[in-house]
Amino acid sequence: MAHTFQVTVDSAAPHDLADWWAEALGWEREPSDEAFIRRMVNAGHAAESDTTHHRGALVWAVGAAIVHPEGTAPRMLFQRVPEPKTVKNRVHLDVRVGREQIEAEVARLVGLGARELHRGSQGPSTWVTLADPEGNELCIS
Repeated sequence: MAHTFQVTVDSAAPHDLADWWAEALGWEREPSDEAFIRRMVNAGHAAESDTTHHRGALVWAVGAAIVHPEGTAPRMLFQRVPEPKTVKNRVHLDVRVGREQIEAEVARLVGLGARELHRGSQGPSTWVTLADPEGNELCIS
């Protein structure tokens, strides 16, 4: 049986990190269903403290998601956690832009707040490992 999945990233500031990754990947923020959130709060299934506002929209405080504009990739969920990132990721995203676009993409992402960690190569393959604004690793290849 085949399964679907989403990629979940722990975050100190999930709405800001979701914005960063949406810009980095050219994806879209999953829209907030403000009416649903209000209904949950009004019915007592959630508290006002479970919500916040981000860029003028009422959102769940605990997380935010981004989606591929054509729906052809797994959803990415950014969830709030209390602890900071302290060690290297065991899983990371490889963003494949093609050899001729690596330098331009690295420069663009660094301009958005990424930090270059190191460069690697194996045979004909080359990549640059970056960290997003919260330190999560990703590779550009």
